[in-house]
Amino acid sequence: MTSKARGETSAPDLHALEAITEAIAAGAGLPEIIRAAARALDASLVLIDRTSVVLAVAARSPAEERALLRDAEGVERIELRVADTVVGQLRLRGRDAMPDPSMLRLVTTLIASEVERVRGPERASEEAAAAFVHAVLAREVSDRDDLVARGKELGISLERGGSVVVVRAHPRSATDDDWRSRLLALAERGARSIAPGAIAASARDGDGDEVVVLVADADGDAGRRVGATVLRELEANLSGFAFAVGRSRVARDPTDLHRAGNEALLAANVVEGAPDESLLAYDDTGTYQLLLPHMSDPAELRRFYDETVSKIVSYDEQYETSDLVGTLETFLECDGNVNATAARLITHRHTVRYRFERVREITGLDVASTDGREKLSFGLKAMRVLGIAAPRGPATERGAEAGRVRREQPDRSGR
Repeated sequence: MTSKARGETSAPDLHALEAITEAIAAGAGLPEIIRAAARALDASLVLIDRTSVVLAVAARSPAEERALLRDAEGVERIELRVADTVVGQLRLRGRDAMPDPSMLRLVTTLIASEVERVRGPERASEEAAAAFVHAVLAREVSDRDDLVARGKELGISLERGGSVVVVRAHPRSATDDDWRSRLLALAERGARSIAPGAIAASARDGDGDEVVVLVADADGDAGRRVGATVLRELEANLSGFAFAVGRSRVARDPTDLHRAGNEALLAANVVEGAPDESLLAYDDTGTYQLLLPHMSDPAELRRFYDETVSKIVSYDEQYETSDLVGTLETFLECDGNVNATAARLITHRHTVRYRFERVREITGLDVASTDGREKLSFGLKAMRVLGIAAPRGPATERGAEAGRVRREQPDRSGR
């Protein structure tokens, strides 16, 4: 028998299709369903869920399985949907030809429905866990015994206290990948490898680029190790992203976890503006701690930011630079020394002075005066605490214009 040319389709195998329906009816599980589907389509298959976890494989050889997982030449990627919801992906490579389109559509619809059914209870549990995290951080659960009891129902023991880790990711270039689901899955996986009962949830009212992790923690050690492990997990499995991980102190009384949430958020906001760091504990935020009381009601911080550095942030965004904000930050880090600032920025001191003249023209504040320097310094701190990222040059993903991922929702700065 001669092989069919690439692009031709193979005839449907109705007996194999019957095997799929029988496997579904018998509750045989996704691996058996995928094996039956591979026979029906005369193809090697890999089923992957929406968080990039491999659920089942039916390949003719280990080499074929590796090819499917590497997305090698000839591998087709088929998005699995139920209504408007993406539930996973099927990777397929036919033996001699592509499967019949009608058969392929029928089989993928059956698989998608089964993935939705099998993962439904798990998703319901995830939604309940996320609702609990949000309620705790918003102080909607104020009774200690009730909070502890609800936590135990979800597998987390908070009677001895807990801590919070905030995890944030931003793509360095445009991406169409479903990376936000992977961010949540990786953060939870890393956290549970250290603290098995840890709960991870996407931040309330966020766009999916921020995850909050609630950790049972009596002495701070669990939170410290969770923060470090989550960061390593992200760096190893989510390439091409910048990360910011903030960690709170221990809340020995679980009803104080709302305060821990604000601490972790403040630390994440502060470290996001640091060029060479990705992880910061609240204890290491220094004078930023003085601004913690404003996290729940940031209106005063926003007003001060608007009156000080917001105009130079807008200037840098307009010209897609970080010249003014970056130079001002470096100058303050160098204790107001122009020569040290120029050396660190690898530029001439006259260029630094010219930029400060632009700052004075735009803001009315002079870095040469103590009052002007203090106001600009506080304005930069307010910017960090509010979660407003400093401009860092052009980017292409929607929502990251001029390198700044916008954080304009007021309640992103407080829980």
